[in-house]
Amino acid sequence: MRDTKAFAELEKREWSKPGVAGAYAKGFSKAADMVVPHLVAAVQAGPGTDALDLCCGHGNVSAGLLVAKARVTGLDFSAAMLELARAAVPGASFVEGDAMQLAFDDATFDAVTIGFGMPHVPEPPRVLAEARRVLRPGGRIAFSTWCGPDVEGAFGYVFGAIRAHGSPDIVLPPGPGANDYADPDIAYPVLQAAGFGAFHCETVASSWHADDPGLAFDFFRDGTARGGALLRPQPEVHARRIRDAVVERVIENHGDGPEWTIPMPAVVISAQAI
Repeated sequence: MRDTKAFAELEKREWSKPGVAGAYAKGFSKAADMVVPHLVAAVQAGPGTDALDLCCGHGNVSAGLLVAKARVTGLDFSAAMLELARAAVPGASFVEGDAMQLAFDDATFDAVTIGFGMPHVPEPPRVLAEARRVLRPGGRIAFSTWCGPDVEGAFGYVFGAIRAHGSPDIVLPPGPGANDYADPDIAYPVLQAAGFGAFHCETVASSWHADDPGLAFDFFRDGTARGGALLRPQPEVHARRIRDAVVERVIENHGDGPEWTIPMPAVVISAQAI
């Protein structure tokens, strides 16, 4: 098994920064917000539903669950994110904790959502096993993951430009692949092993609307942990080349502007506790 301690430390360090948390909530999350209704629908949240929103971040999924009249508990490891969530979603209860080791009793919840949290935990199978433990039989889980570079969109534009033009000295520590759990061939067996069945996969055409074709670069640099850890330390010449390459891809694929819809597609995978 690979050692993911350094990856876990990177994630906690980056997401603990108020500037990173705030930039995600203000900018990057505009694409994530489009996925919220799909997560809420996938867990069939409604009046009387006890819902746990894991890796809740600034609370956008928690807010969607509240709109559906669920009783909501949000959990995240980032105090900076939880501060934003408590201010934005006062109707939910938020706690700081570890998604791989939940401080809840067995069979406490009817629904678990994970909005783009899977790439940010060192051991995703442990998260799914814990989600199953705290779910009642018949309860539902749904998680979202960004599509990888094999699907046309901002993720591929940015990380492709990093590979082509980034400093070779700036690398990430070993951790789960950022897009692994967008693949049912990876996700379904792990869900099954955790005690889930009735799997479903949905692709969501989320996107950013921008008046700057380089906005995807800015969003990843300023408002993410993994992307930011690769982009923020880049020497100026490398950063400029990366951003220019992103701009070139956006204009090539989405026109000359002056405004652009930049795709940031996502996958929502859901299942039922057996």
